[in-house]
Amino acid sequence: MEKRRFSLILLLVGTVFFGAGCGGLHVNIGAESKKQPLKEYTLEGRGAGKVLVIPVRGFLSDAPRKGFLSDNSSVVEEIVAALRLAEKDEDIKAVLLEINSPGGSATASDILYHEIMEYKVRTKTKVVAVLMDVAASGGYYVALPADRIVAHPTSITGSVGVIFMVPKVKGLMDKLGLAVEVSKSGREKDIGSPFRPSTPEEQRILQGLTDALGKKFRDKVAEHRKTGTEAMTEIAGARIYLADEALQLRLIDRIGYVKDAILEAKELAGLPKDAKVVVYRRAKYPNDSVYNTSVSGYNGPAISSVELNLPEVTPAFEPGFYYLWTPGGAMR
Repeated sequence: MEKRRFSLILLLVGTVFFGAGCGGLHVNIGAESKKQPLKEYTLEGRGAGKVLVIPVRGFLSDAPRKGFLSDNSSVVEEIVAALRLAEKDEDIKAVLLEINSPGGSATASDILYHEIMEYKVRTKTKVVAVLMDVAASGGYYVALPADRIVAHPTSITGSVGVIFMVPKVKGLMDKLGLAVEVSKSGREKDIGSPFRPSTPEEQRILQGLTDALGKKFRDKVAEHRKTGTEAMTEIAGARIYLADEALQLRLIDRIGYVKDAILEAKELAGLPKDAKVVVYRRAKYPNDSVYNTSVSGYNGPAISSVELNLPEVTPAFEPGFYYLWTPGGAMR
């Protein structure tokens, strides 16, 4: 018993020490985020009606986020859970999507887009998106259902396009004298294999799939943003923009801060200025605010998990199609 207690103390001390030095490690004291139900917390306001803030943060994926001692809900799971809960509350008249994401997988981005659109149709709730540090590619795709898009003055957005990535290890394997023997039932069965160069025909096929997904993204932008032909020609280059350039291209509706986006949501929904601003969390945070994008926090003395946050900064070499912008390739 004493040995186990000493080991636990050593683990906690080491984690806190390295967390203070590296900024990436921290101990999350409280209820485990995935096992606790979402609860509503009021951030500000006492008036009638509610604006619900939903954070959209990090790499967009339907895969669980890895912790040191446990897995946490995926981004898709967390946002869909919030929408399902909001649908049961008739006092929620507006949703504010607080987006800070470079995008993610094409499928995860499209799932979130679809779920937000369906939520709007079912509830007639107004949706406003506020773009924070980065809301590019899939991060911008998720904002498209919004009735208004507000970008922070220093936001980076755009990157309207898709990228297919697959690592190639053949050169390294040749140096190491390694090889992979493949038996396949069809000519393109191992298309995109990292163990050999792609053939010209395979490159054509993959480029065709990439172009089709890119067109799907551009069509969504044209549908929701009513951009002109000249602007769409520019946007099709898939480059990133600062807020003022995005405003000129009609990718956003205005430049402002979170408080401005909240007021915009209240006005669209016909709510008073002192209407409540609420958030769903799995545990309580002291001194909570709209800038807190977490869903779990302190809710008692129990140790829930040690979060390393390493998956957010380590390259993901998983082959696939991504609505993603980030320097150096896919980052998880």
